[in-house]
Amino acid sequence: MKQASDDVARRRQRLAAGLIDYGASFTELGRRFAETLGVHSTDAFALMEIAAAEHAAAPLSPALLSKRITLTSGAMTTLLNRLERAGYITRSREHADRRVVTLRCSENARQLADDFFRPINAEQDAILAEYDPAQLAQFERLLERLRTAMDLGRSEGAL
Repeated sequence: MKQASDDVARRRQRLAAGLIDYGASFTELGRRFAETLGVHSTDAFALMEIAAAEHAAAPLSPALLSKRITLTSGAMTTLLNRLERAGYITRSREHADRRVVTLRCSENARQLADDFFRPINAEQDAILAEYDPAQLAQFERLLERLRTAMDLGRSEGAL
């Protein structure tokens, strides 16, 4: 039984190392995207979060965005002011509760992101196409479960 436990621990460590490497590459990609936009990398990651949420038909409010990129409300306001001044986002009141602000990417930001990410997305799509949809679904479930385990550890004070 100890051998099986050690094997699982080694697989977890290898998978974690791969995910850490992927995260580092993603962070570097975000930094390069920020350079393209002429903004700080935190601003670029915020813009990517806004765009992804909008693409998923679940646009973000500033409060939800601050949970995604972990900024105080004051820092979030400053970041959003910069992105709005640069013409990369708009803030609107679309919700029945007029106090709720909705964040949207500008067409210019969307075009810049499409141009920047198109070759990377094409390469990743080609890689993913090599795998059976059922395998990819399993991997998605695995990642979700691993992320949930980390969130649980954070809420219990372990992290």
